[in-house]
Amino acid sequence: MSYKVMIVDDQYVPRQMFTMYIENSDRYELVYSISSAMFADTYILKNEIDLVLMDILMSDGSDGLTAAAKIKKLKPEIKIIAVTSMPEVSWMDKARSIGIESFWYKEASEETIISVMDRTMAGESVYPDMPPCVRLGMADSKDFTKREIEVLRLLTTGASNAAIAEKMHVTENTIKTHVKHLIEKTGCEGRTQLAIEARSRALLSVKNRM
Repeated sequence: MSYKVMIVDDQYVPRQMFTMYIENSDRYELVYSISSAMFADTYILKNEIDLVLMDILMSDGSDGLTAAAKIKKLKPEIKIIAVTSMPEVSWMDKARSIGIESFWYKEASEETIISVMDRTMAGESVYPDMPPCVRLGMADSKDFTKREIEVLRLLTTGASNAAIAEKMHVTENTIKTHVKHLIEKTGCEGRTQLAIEARSRALLSVKNRM
């Protein structure tokens, strides 16, 4: 018996890598390989699919997590592995809440994708312990508190301290303190450089707003 697989990834090299693994395995059969998540949910209605390899953020603006949620509503029995090269800190929690079975980092995972596929189809839920550690100025991403990450996320959208405070239901002085601590930890010259560094390191996705 072979499992039918759909690849959803906008990057050519990972798509080819996934295809090679599948074609060299007698356990899997490639049914679709598409470069956008925009209509991924419609493909599962056209053919029997057992497993989806789903990239998260794609160049056309489509969102793999949104597509995965649609697939889970239509056919919850289909297993999904979220794959990404971005260490966005909130995606694993969101993937779990959607019901995505497994999560794999393209460049940072020691385990191969075929191994994660095998374990997932065997009924396991395979998630890394934490996102890859990203250097931000003088600090590592693991040095930030959850609250500081929330502030940093909103900071990358260009929001003012007042707007962030309103969003987080705290005082503006509290936000100023968080920003001050973030600047001290990273060594950035100010909030603008802090936001730019966070975005350039792919620690936080601008599209992934609270």
